[in-house]
Amino acid sequence: MTKTVIFDTSIFIDYLRTGRYQDKIEQSTALIRNSSVVLSELWRGSTKPEEHAFLRLLEKNYPVLTPTGKNWLESGQLLGTIYKENGFSPAKLRDLHFDVLIVLTARSYGARVIASNKSDFELISRYRKVDLEVWV
Repeated sequence: MTKTVIFDTSIFIDYLRTGRYQDKIEQSTALIRNSSVVLSELWRGSTKPEEHAFLRLLEKNYPVLTPTGKNWLESGQLLGTIYKENGFSPAKLRDLHFDVLIVLTARSYGARVIASNKSDFELISRYRKVDLEVWV
């Protein structure tokens, strides 16, 4: 059975800026799915026509998975626990929120998350088991 994967925003940003991970993405045999959270983050920072074209291709060619209401509620609860145990600033919690939503969505679909920002996802995985692959 082919594994379902969701690429984190960090992978696509590196790909768009430098071409990094192009071979790995193109050679992937996994069932690729988009996260609506990732696409939202990418659209927010997208300014160039070629970036817009890339995002439209992602949307067209790969189904988009969206956090459920349950995922949203759980994300707030999880971030409250992370805050209580780690004392992060509100800004850090905001930064983590989208990654938590990506993880919870992936868990809902039995998908692996592929990311390059190792520390945030490893922190989240201390609280919720996630099938995580880190590309360096």
